[in-house]
Amino acid sequence: MIDAVTARQRFAEYYGHAPAGVWSAPGRVNLIGEHTDYNEGFVFPFAIAERTWVALGGRADRVVRVATSFAPDAVEIHLDDLAPDAVSGWAAYPFGVAWALGRFGGDLSQASGVDLFITSDVPVGAGLSSSAALESAVALALDEHWGLGLDRLTLAKVGRHAENEVVGAPTGILDQSASLLSESDAAVFLDCRSLDAEVIPLHLAESHLTILVIDTKVEHAHATGGYAARRASCEAGAHALGVSSLRDLDAGDLPRAQRVLDDETFRRVRHIITENRRVLDTVRTLREQGPLAIGGLLDASHASMRDDFEITVPEIDLAVSVAQAHGAVGARMTGGGFGGSAIALVAVDLVPAVSKAVRDAFAERGYGEPVIFTEQPSAGARRDA
Repeated sequence: MIDAVTARQRFAEYYGHAPAGVWSAPGRVNLIGEHTDYNEGFVFPFAIAERTWVALGGRADRVVRVATSFAPDAVEIHLDDLAPDAVSGWAAYPFGVAWALGRFGGDLSQASGVDLFITSDVPVGAGLSSSAALESAVALALDEHWGLGLDRLTLAKVGRHAENEVVGAPTGILDQSASLLSESDAAVFLDCRSLDAEVIPLHLAESHLTILVIDTKVEHAHATGGYAARRASCEAGAHALGVSSLRDLDAGDLPRAQRVLDDETFRRVRHIITENRRVLDTVRTLREQGPLAIGGLLDASHASMRDDFEITVPEIDLAVSVAQAHGAVGARMTGGGFGGSAIALVAVDLVPAVSKAVRDAFAERGYGEPVIFTEQPSAGARRDA
């Protein structure tokens, strides 16, 4: 088990002294609203129980040194040398955050160096945003240690900027917002244009529901081509239709879009338009009827990602269809796609049966065994010690 105590201990073992503090941030599940964030649309994610911890200690110089439980060697850089092209690999995440803090109002000219030790139990490559958990924990730790006083929405922007400009992944702000703004048994309804955020209670526990996460173990990476290609298609569609963002379109624009666009671009655009509507309908339905009524919207979201946006893989599609067939309220892929995880909204007493059915179906197809676990929406980033 990894927790704040573990992070403190590993920092002390590595650096030879106790840290000044420990901060953590969670991964996330996106309940609905996929690829809408960079289109200035609507998203509805929640934080999960699994977290990334960052233990921090001060230094007398201006060197930032980072060690982790998942890489053999520490890496370091002088604060004056921070730049988007100065680092690569996993170190691009923490160093990218340090650099981006200076781009969002943080004065780093007098900042002292730090030692960081990072440890995590957020699954990597599962579509649960281990990257945003790392970025958010580091951002919160450095903001407090350096006394920058940035609010959480700004820290979410910092994480997004680091991922876009330093890591090279063209993601939106969904993941960092979920990691920094979430509350227990609730999801964050985020308008990615205005960045207005509202925490919406989900009432899963009182409805005897849970989120079943099915990690297919098919790894994905946002910095590679598929994600960037979908973003480029969306931008091309918006340009051809004469709008600054697909957020400016609704279902009434689909006939014109079909006339103007080639088939592939049209289907990409249709996914974004209909997914934005599904997010709004999910929030409204939750308020009016509760979580048992949102299953059809989750199912429709998956079909759109599979057929229009074409970001699912056979393992994901199988997990979703089997969960649906064995009593899930609704199921869909979650995350950027091309691998990762599916989620199913399931009655607590059906979890064993649904889990077994999915494992059996994977074995029958010759797929690797999925990792299946339940999640309840959890609290966002915090100082732990």
